[in-house]
Amino acid sequence: MNKKQILWITQTAMFIALLVTWQTFAGPLGQFVIGSGVNFVLVSACILVGLPSAIIVGIVSPLLAFMITARPAFPVIIPFVMAGNALLVVAVHFISVKSYANLDLRAYIRMGLAVVAGSVIKFLMLWVGVVHVALPFLIPDIMPPQVTALSHMFSWPQLVTALIGSTLAMIVMPNLIKALKLSR
Repeated sequence: MNKKQILWITQTAMFIALLVTWQTFAGPLGQFVIGSGVNFVLVSACILVGLPSAIIVGIVSPLLAFMITARPAFPVIIPFVMAGNALLVVAVHFISVKSYANLDLRAYIRMGLAVVAGSVIKFLMLWVGVVHVALPFLIPDIMPPQVTALSHMFSWPQLVTALIGSTLAMIVMPNLIKALKLSR
């Protein structure tokens, strides 16, 4: 392995660790804080390390979070979370990542489009996957109060947390990229 590959593996592992740590310790702060932080880390990984890294972070972190915190309570939901995470970073990557090379008005418009598109796509994946597939068809013994709680959790709050986290990452990353370039 060369230095570049080792750096990529290390950075990816750091983002996974950051995300799992955030999910573990921010639990008492509620869905809006946890979800916004998760989406911030996913988009940051995409911008700083690249799409393959961000996809790995988005796929591995729900598994590790489940193993550490037993959330979500129904493991059948995990593939939908993985897919939502992957779709978010794919949208961000293909719409805006190239914009960071030249931060002008067009770049900020692309970043805004990426935030909205990625957030909507992730929300739709989770809403359709969990609320309309997993709950009615894949979790047969679920109690009505749990259906209500999970239906709410995987509906509009997913859109809000994706928008918040993605927007924060898009705001912070240009300055972080500049700082990283200066430190090299």
